[in-house]
Amino acid sequence: MTVYRELGVRTLINAKGPATRLSGGIMRPEVATAMTEASQACVDIADLQAAASRIIAEATGAEAGYVASGASACLLIGAAACITGLDPGRMARLPDTSGMKNECVMVRSQRNFYDHAIRATGLAIVEVGLPDRYAGAGVRDAEAWEIEDAITERTAAVFYVADQQARPPLNEVARAAHARGVPVIVDAAAQLPPQGNLRRFIAEGADLVAFSGGKAIGGPQASGILAGRRDLVMAAALQHLDLDVFWDMWDPPATLIDKRRLKGAPQHGIGRSCKAGKEEIAGLLTALRLFIAEGDAARHARWLADCETVAAALQGLSVTLTGGDDIAAVPCVVIQPDPARLSARDLCLRLQTGDPAIVLDPAGRDQGLVTVNPMCLRPGEARTVGDAIRRALVES
Repeated sequence: MTVYRELGVRTLINAKGPATRLSGGIMRPEVATAMTEASQACVDIADLQAAASRIIAEATGAEAGYVASGASACLLIGAAACITGLDPGRMARLPDTSGMKNECVMVRSQRNFYDHAIRATGLAIVEVGLPDRYAGAGVRDAEAWEIEDAITERTAAVFYVADQQARPPLNEVARAAHARGVPVIVDAAAQLPPQGNLRRFIAEGADLVAFSGGKAIGGPQASGILAGRRDLVMAAALQHLDLDVFWDMWDPPATLIDKRRLKGAPQHGIGRSCKAGKEEIAGLLTALRLFIAEGDAARHARWLADCETVAAALQGLSVTLTGGDDIAAVPCVVIQPDPARLSARDLCLRLQTGDPAIVLDPAGRDQGLVTVNPMCLRPGEARTVGDAIRRALVES
């Protein structure tokens, strides 16, 4: 890659998956082309975001949609929208939430470092539930009634992190929140595939959902989708867009921002640092179209073929192929090195310092396991990965 060579930056084979620290995945040529074409003309970003809103709404079943610089950025502007509504004065004061609803209810077992995006708006997280099922002390976790009990006049939103293991079920959480007039924000950053999850969370009652644009969708790494209620998306947009405009000269598209509902134009909002350029928006919308067109079955088959190539190169070693029969899953190859010869940690280190550099997923290293995730492999790289792992294991 000439650009990286000129910068003196080493390229690597990403067999871990679309992690931000590894620069995400590989965009399809059509996505890169769309970004290049978008860069060659100027548009009103509000018009482009209105077009994005229409396309995202069609894909998700939501009333509206929006593009920001990542799923975390979408969570931030979504949380801000739940605090301020369409009040430009409140928008200007964030993250000072004095006199506003300034709490967000969250299940304790769903806390993670990404909830910093929620806290950055000035919201305080109110934890509910004890995750006995994770502590080994029992089988229970938070229940919907606990969420409803925690909602007060200070509650701006309920924050829910989507995952197969998440409890309580989202539809129960939504019912409890809506009974008290409180919106639900869902972090679904990494919940694709399956493709059906684009629509699932809205259908189950979420008011706002955030997806990463740079993971399975295959869009620019610095992009994310916010989908949900029209009024909340409008409030998010108002806290994200460049609004250095004269009121009497400002004519935003009504499908995105209904100017009649505002008493004035907000100042630059708390989401201004989450800017998405025309290139990211165009690239993400192109990637979303391609993601939907490909479908789960074809995508799974493509990933599975790479996993089978890696597994074939490791024949006779301790290897398991997971997710091969489930088109809603990402198939992976799980390797269990002999710790007497080479630990899981040292296998990862050996490959990532090799030539070519290959990064595996070390999440299971404490159990002696290393994983190959095929999502970011380029054509031909699966064989390179399999051969490199075999050499490391056999020669150790």
